[in-house]
Amino acid sequence: MEAIRLNEISLWRRTQEEFSYDFKKSVLSILEGKYRKPTKKLVLDRVSLNIEVGETLGIIGSNGSGKSTLLKVISGILQPTIGSVKVFGNIAPLIELGAGLDPSMSVTQNIILYGVMLGFLRQEMIQRVQSILEFAELEEYAFAPVKALSSGMKARLGFAIATDVRPDILILDEVLSVGDASFKKKSRQRIEKFWDTNTTILVVSHDLRFIQQWCQKAIWLDKGQIKFSGDVKETVEHYLSSIE
Repeated sequence: MEAIRLNEISLWRRTQEEFSYDFKKSVLSILEGKYRKPTKKLVLDRVSLNIEVGETLGIIGSNGSGKSTLLKVISGILQPTIGSVKVFGNIAPLIELGAGLDPSMSVTQNIILYGVMLGFLRQEMIQRVQSILEFAELEEYAFAPVKALSSGMKARLGFAIATDVRPDILILDEVLSVGDASFKKKSRQRIEKFWDTNTTILVVSHDLRFIQQWCQKAIWLDKGQIKFSGDVKETVEHYLSSIE
């Protein structure tokens, strides 16, 4: 049974330089006859992928290969330029921890809202609030607005919510680097418990030992393309041989 299906997806995005090119500069360049059409980069190139329910997939590759972008497309944060994405079940993306929190709402309100958006009942989320606050080590901030939290606190909160509600699909992007040594250990232990459930897991990490230990399969992304897909050990070997 499929959890995720990607069919020939490609994604073109404007370069960082173009994103910073503001409206005023654009008008001036037009008046001066120097306007140039925004350049775009092919970030994902004809990616097709089927992931089964309960499967654990590692995604590896160098910086800029399209790993995080692929996760954002699967999560619905970005829409592919062409191709189709099908996701079956609720999904908790731990991509930019804390990015989906409402800064004006309290920590408790955010916990409840996040869970409801994932399809859980409000009453169920109210019952989960205390355990989430305790794991995130934010009990004293329960009624404080999220904007009062540091970036590290927001990251801990995002991690605690997403891993407490147990979604059908869990997406992890280098999240085991969150917090101090004690919190990292606690985070890893919680993540490892998911491997004993029927949760479908996608994980991006530069920690190849972690990928090999916990993932059943892996894909190697390079310049937006899947260069190799299959057995995790074999995939890692192909990737390492390409950078030696």
